[in-house]
Amino acid sequence: MPRLFLARIPVAAADIDVNDHVGNLAYLRWMQDVATAHSQAQGWTLEAYAALGAGWFVRSHSIEYHLPAHAGDVLLLRTWVGEMKSSSCVRRFLFLREGDPRPVATARTRWAFVDFASGRPVRIPPEVASAFAVVPDDDPELRTARP
Repeated sequence: MPRLFLARIPVAAADIDVNDHVGNLAYLRWMQDVATAHSQAQGWTLEAYAALGAGWFVRSHSIEYHLPAHAGDVLLLRTWVGEMKSSSCVRRFLFLREGDPRPVATARTRWAFVDFASGRPVRIPPEVASAFAVVPDDDPELRTARP
């Protein structure tokens, strides 16, 4: 089970905005997609959350853009859980251009664990929390996470 999850993303023409670089909505979509893929890799599929009757809802996103990405680029997107509280977690993201160690973007999302029936935040069950290693910002593995 990977502490740091990696996705390879070819940038398509549809990801480009009016400023001729990857637009904000593409980054958000990729963040959501890679968070779901990481959860699935840890054994928590959408079906597993449905059976549990609870799952993750986004509370907030923050993205800092460092370099533009363009059509034809290949981005490497790493994600990890940086913080886990009783009913929420913070997931971190690092976007790199393949072959370039400089960050294209860094991001974080705060997720709330929500009961589907009530729509209210609930305590993260131990079986869910234990599926995700918390990787603090000063973790040595993050320093080697760049190609």
